[in-house]
Amino acid sequence: MKIFRNGLFTGLALQVAIGPVFFYIINITLQKTILNGLVGALAVAIIDFSYVSLAILGIGKILENEKIKRVFGIISSIILVIFGLIIIKGITNIDISNKIIGSVSLLSSFVSVLFLTISNPITIVLYTGILGVKEIEKNYTQRELFVFGFGIGMATFIFMSTSVILFSLIKENIPVLLIQIMNLIVGCLLIGYGGIRLRKVFKNIIN
Repeated sequence: MKIFRNGLFTGLALQVAIGPVFFYIINITLQKTILNGLVGALAVAIIDFSYVSLAILGIGKILENEKIKRVFGIISSIILVIFGLIIIKGITNIDISNKIIGSVSLLSSFVSVLFLTISNPITIVLYTGILGVKEIEKNYTQRELFVFGFGIGMATFIFMSTSVILFSLIKENIPVLLIQIMNLIVGCLLIGYGGIRLRKVFKNIIN
């Protein structure tokens, strides 16, 4: 239990670094339903669980290879830009009466968040570093590392789902214009983040 708690607190500390996925899930919550937001939170947690497991199994070391890192960098950056463009394109489709963009299923919300989260495989490298430190510092066995990693994944779901619930409670008081502005901000954030990552990748290739 102590190991799980340690992983939980470590995971919550990592959530301080709010990224594009967080804003994307909040965007889904404001435009659709609380369930859409929660399945999005579940998708992020699943990917975190998977990345932690892969890190424990040593896959993170593979991503430290420069060529592989560049390929993943290009693909993931393009995915971010595409998601950003889709969000901006959908701004004019917001229904004034119910503030929902179309009729999007829970499955599509889950899959879209899943792909967006997968677009940052370098997270495995981060988890590899954290787990490596804990293995040395605490002398954790592989089983204990999995328990620690489970705590990290749970922290992700707790943080994301709590945020979804809080925003779902106030969304009825949020005007459509504000949602459209948030769409624009989230879209630009994803495009900008993807563009910066692409620039870094190509800059490293040139150098």
